[in-house]
Amino acid sequence: MRVAIAGAGLAGLSCAKYLTDAGHTPIVLESRDVLGGLVAAWKDSDGDWYETGLHAFFGAYPNMLQMLKELGIEDRLQWKEHTLIFNQPDKPGTLSRFDVPDIPSPFNVIASILRNKDMLTWEQKIRFAVGLLPAVVRGQKYVEEMDKYSFLEWLERQGVDERVTSDVFIAACKALTFINPDEVSSTILLTALNRFLQERYGSKIAFLDGSPTERLCSPIVDYITERGGEVRLNAPLKEILLNADGTVKGYLIRGLNGAEDEVITADSYVSAMSVDPLKVMLPQPWKLMEFFKKLEGLEGVPVINLHLWFDRKLTEIDHLLFSRSPLLSVYADMSNTCREYANPNRSMLELVLAPAKDWIAKSDEEIVAATLAELEKLFPDHFGGDNPATLLKSHVVKTPRSVYKATPGRQQYRPAQVTPIANFYLAGSYTMQRYLGSMEGAVLSGKLTAQAISEALPVANSSNLQTLTRPPATNAATA
Repeated sequence: MRVAIAGAGLAGLSCAKYLTDAGHTPIVLESRDVLGGLVAAWKDSDGDWYETGLHAFFGAYPNMLQMLKELGIEDRLQWKEHTLIFNQPDKPGTLSRFDVPDIPSPFNVIASILRNKDMLTWEQKIRFAVGLLPAVVRGQKYVEEMDKYSFLEWLERQGVDERVTSDVFIAACKALTFINPDEVSSTILLTALNRFLQERYGSKIAFLDGSPTERLCSPIVDYITERGGEVRLNAPLKEILLNADGTVKGYLIRGLNGAEDEVITADSYVSAMSVDPLKVMLPQPWKLMEFFKKLEGLEGVPVINLHLWFDRKLTEIDHLLFSRSPLLSVYADMSNTCREYANPNRSMLELVLAPAKDWIAKSDEEIVAATLAELEKLFPDHFGGDNPATLLKSHVVKTPRSVYKATPGRQQYRPAQVTPIANFYLAGSYTMQRYLGSMEGAVLSGKLTAQAISEALPVANSSNLQTLTRPPATNAATA
């Protein structure tokens, strides 16, 4: 069966990959001239890459890890030491670590918290452990029920004091959702904590060895095309054409550079666009349906990603760092963490500015200047004195609408992959799946969509799809 997919981000590409495994023929249509969607990357005139975001891979990403294994590219992940590293704003230039020992879960994560002496007192550790107990014992059902509270409200209900929030979870919330604890649904953090506590290497972090476009997305495209599928760039969706019964008749693709518009027809259709452009593209008759009306409860959160090249090495740390800055979320020296970006003499910092709602409309110059002011606090030895570090160049990548804004109550608005339209499906991390707005969520949503289509339109002699619902254990242990 032929399946037309609008969007070549991770959700659309993973959906197409698993459709080919099931014997279908996907055609992926991407509006831009670059693969990846929210993980897209570009090369500048100097040959340096800059990306849409700072993309860290976790051991608790079983669907992503399984897909990389199936593609034969799992060795492209560079696994880091099993630790979480936080800056200490009150002690400029110093770091606090949660080193996770190689013992079974959840004792490894518990041990990392108990051994940390910089950020939490014993009373705070005990209070937080007691508060987290219901999430561990009652599982995902309890986690979903807590969507009615912000994470700050949930912490307060557990009797956890403000310092735990400011010391640990402001950084964690901004890293996972790009918003602060008083805005984010407690379901988000509790889901992540559950994964970290239940999987031995769940909190272990890896970086890709190069740009996501070349090292992750391109191999998926090769896999699809080698099996008869197609991926087209510069193919923007102009309109979803309907039959008289309200089902999809075709995708109208806007012709570029004077070319005529083109109609793409298929047996089934998938939107793998982000939720905001999908809402714009919905046909008018569908907007009256309750299923699609609920999408109005979802919107993307603004995100800003910065790349700063310096004339010297600022740090030798080969890991993701939580900045604990009021302006910045997480950062990494990509000249240390990424093989393709390696430079023994100079640093290239990649940083996420969050929350970004007050900055998204500002100029690149203003954003870079504010970031440099924060870096003076993070790297006091390199920005003070008579010979401060010099910024050689920068790139600022703005995404006005990124992953869905995970505020309390959003779970009820997240749609299933199967819609009321018989031949139309959804894929994207905003759809309902357990990994929320993330790369893992995007890949899992694509898998679930492929599974739903394959169940509705089975192909004789198709390959086994059990991996869609039962991914194997993470391979982060041996990395």
